[in-house]
Amino acid sequence: MPELDSSLAGEWRIDPAHTRLGFSTRHAMVTKVRGAFNDVDGVINVDADEPTNSSVSVTIKVASIDTRNAQRDEHLRTNDFFDAPHYPEITFVSKRIDQVEENSFIINGDLTIRGVTKEIAVPIEFIGIETDPFGNMRAGFEGSRRIDRKDFGVNWNAALDSGGVLVSDRILLEFEISAIKSAAGTGQTQAQQD
Repeated sequence: MPELDSSLAGEWRIDPAHTRLGFSTRHAMVTKVRGAFNDVDGVINVDADEPTNSSVSVTIKVASIDTRNAQRDEHLRTNDFFDAPHYPEITFVSKRIDQVEENSFIINGDLTIRGVTKEIAVPIEFIGIETDPFGNMRAGFEGSRRIDRKDFGVNWNAALDSGGVLVSDRILLEFEISAIKSAAGTGQTQAQQD
């Protein structure tokens, strides 16, 4: 596989103000509900010479769930779904990164929801790199991965008269990530502005 541009090498911090870590699922078997988590933190360490040595770690605060409906969000925070008081964070820690094409990668890692850890493979596309007007070097990544929520103990549902269920077991995870390169050797990013 080709080496990455050397400008990508180093530590990148996820910029939560310009990142969407979201999901969508079928509701009542006929429509989709979409949501996202607003409080996310993460680090991407890029080895440009050997991309497979790169790593990713992400932490999501469950209480920051936002589906644009306060009542639904409160229900999702309860023991019926994420049980935020007992499991306040969702985490993902990479174990292996495989480059499949020039700008396409498969990130294999451990996803932990409600204290249950499963290894998943997430296809990610590198969108590009630019310096923003404030001097920050930014990289963009996008991807998605379907999971079964019951694998992580998220089991609540309600039956419909038709014989179906209110909430689909299959959830599409959606990643739109903006990451800012840390200043050399400091672990700190430049000022993050709109």
